[in-house]
Amino acid sequence: MLLALHKPYGVLSQFTPEPGSRWRTLADFGLPKNSYALGRLDADSEGLLLLSDEPGLNTRLLDPKHGHRREYWAQVEGLLAATALARLEQGVDLGDGRTLPCRVRLLDPAPALPPRDPPIRFRKSIPDCWLSLELTEGKNRQVRRMTAAIGHPTLRLIRMRIGEFGLGVLAPGKWRELTLEERAAVFG
Repeated sequence: MLLALHKPYGVLSQFTPEPGSRWRTLADFGLPKNSYALGRLDADSEGLLLLSDEPGLNTRLLDPKHGHRREYWAQVEGLLAATALARLEQGVDLGDGRTLPCRVRLLDPAPALPPRDPPIRFRKSIPDCWLSLELTEGKNRQVRRMTAAIGHPTLRLIRMRIGEFGLGVLAPGKWRELTLEERAAVFG
């Protein structure tokens, strides 16, 4: 079984709560027993999270040698110049290593997305913009660290696609089982 969940903001990518944590868990969404998350999204990130009950899929999906692309949409502080986009594409030094080259493009106009609860901070004097970043690696908080490294902190982050399977119209907090064709789109 392979499931797609649109993980909302404020939810941990695990079933067991952290002691003293204010975050909700995957246990709140009525997912089938024995399913587990394939990879992670931080509690403050949203979007496509895959779950399965099949051993081995985690390695098949996340091992960098398989090169599965993941697309993220990031709302960042400030307007990015072409030089900033080029820096992201070429790879950024995060202090614990350099990121691999990736694909980056501006999303203009800004995507129409469901509002986040709570909403992001808004500053009248500082504009923002949306980026699409396609990565093949998954370092801890990588997109947030990459945009911060070039001086444009991430305000909102949504994983939109894994492989060729996209989030589509799946509403925040909803999940469904993937068809055989959709599984093939994930794993190529």
